Amino acid sequence: MANFSFSPSDSSIFILTGIPGLEADHIWISIPFSAFYIMGLLGNFTVLYVVGKEQTLHKPMYLLLCMLALSDITTSTSFVPKALCIFWFNLKSITVKSCLTQMFFFHAFSTMHSAVLVTMAFDRYVAICNPLRYATILTNARIAKLGLMGLTRAVLFILPMPLLLSGQPFCANRIIPHTYCDHIAVAKVSCGDITASRVYGLLMAFLIIGFDLALIGLSYGLIIRTLLRISSKEANQKALKTCTAHICALLMAYPLGLLSSMSHRFGQGITPHVHILLSNLHYLIPPMLNPIIYGIKTKDLRDKVVKYICRMYSPHGTDFKPA
Repeated sequence: MANFSFSPSDSSIFILTGIPGLEADHIWISIPFSAFYIMGLLGNFTVLYVVGKEQTLHKPMYLLLCMLALSDITTSTSFVPKALCIFWFNLKSITVKSCLTQMFFFHAFSTMHSAVLVTMAFDRYVAICNPLRYATILTNARIAKLGLMGLTRAVLFILPMPLLLSGQPFCANRIIPHTYCDHIAVAKVSCGDITASRVYGLLMAFLIIGFDLALIGLSYGLIIRTLLRISSKEANQKALKTCTAHICALLMAYPLGLLSSMSHRFGQGITPHVHILLSNLHYLIPPMLNPIIYGIKTKDLRDKVVKYICRMYSPHGTDFKPA
């Protein structure tokens, strides 16, 4: 756990309201929330288990899938259990220390998720533009180093967020209209000057997302340039198919995330429950769909998953042999 410095009033608590305006419907809202969360856990743990068990899948591409699965699991787990406690048991209180800790891990894991998507874009670039050098450029060790760099970046960039807020005085009315301790939602509860927190949070949102999107755009720009030079239509289609799953992951991660972040900061005319639902769905739907998309689009992974499922339900434990 991160160890933050606190003022003498740290024994006080915040109140997370859940989804303001929809408190009467919390039980019904919890049904899709819990379903999405459980499906996401099952799908991502399946990916981790199958890749871990199969030596033939110990390759950079599948190592990246494991990193994506881990970031999906940790991001959703950092806020969903508390949200479900609010929905099911009306347990809305959270200590200041726990709130800032949740904030750190939630934003750090989501930042790590973005770094994994950038690394996956680089992987697709090398696979299409430099296929003969793929094995030498992208080794398992190099992918692990890139993952460690992404984690280090997440910790260094996100740690100042709770540190800046830990020294702030908080108002007597410590109600946070959210399901989790989002940075800007907690900052708005402070009675002090939160200019530094606001500026840093906005700067990080633009810097991290802007930098990552620029790298992804550069990778796909080079991929498109390479594809335009290939005269074979079949080769073009095959190359594009290798990018389909990653493009779907990008479309789920960034547009909804940007919309949610900007609406929370600048969308004064938007009703609170709309941007809070958007924020929650942004971190619930991709973890549920990513394993399905990659399972469908990645033949080797799909075949291994089917093999383990057939082995699980086969009375004789026979292996499935794909056609």
